[in-house]
Amino acid sequence: QVQLVESGGGLVQAGGSLRLSCAASGSIFNINTMGWYRQAPGKQRELVANGTSGGSTNYADSVKGRFTISRDNAKNTVYLQMNSLKPEDTAVYYCNADIIYGTIWSRYEGNYWGQGTQVTVSS
Repeated sequence: QVQLVESGGGLVQAGGSLRLSCAASGSIFNINTMGWYRQAPGKQRELVANGTSGGSTNYADSVKGRFTISRDNAKNTVYLQMNSLKPEDTAVYYCNADIIYGTIWSRYEGNYWGQGTQVTVSS
């Protein structure tokens, strides 16, 4: 069974920083795209940033220059360093990953979500 576990959310003042972590566990062979989405109250879930196993990254325009995504492929972990936080960054942040898993006889691919971690930025 594959699982994503997030940590690092919390309450911070505007202009502050937080670092989110998401670790994947299970019988994992490889993780392709891994990244972060967020959902604010009354709004749709949106992509914040993601990165491929090859090192390519993609950011939402609203976070470019402030957030940095990084991966530790050996640890199946993705990080989101969030600097210069704004009240509009307040949301539940979800980790998402495309994971290849299974056994030596059978391999499967699935898209997985973490449970979400709350980020609140006060003005």
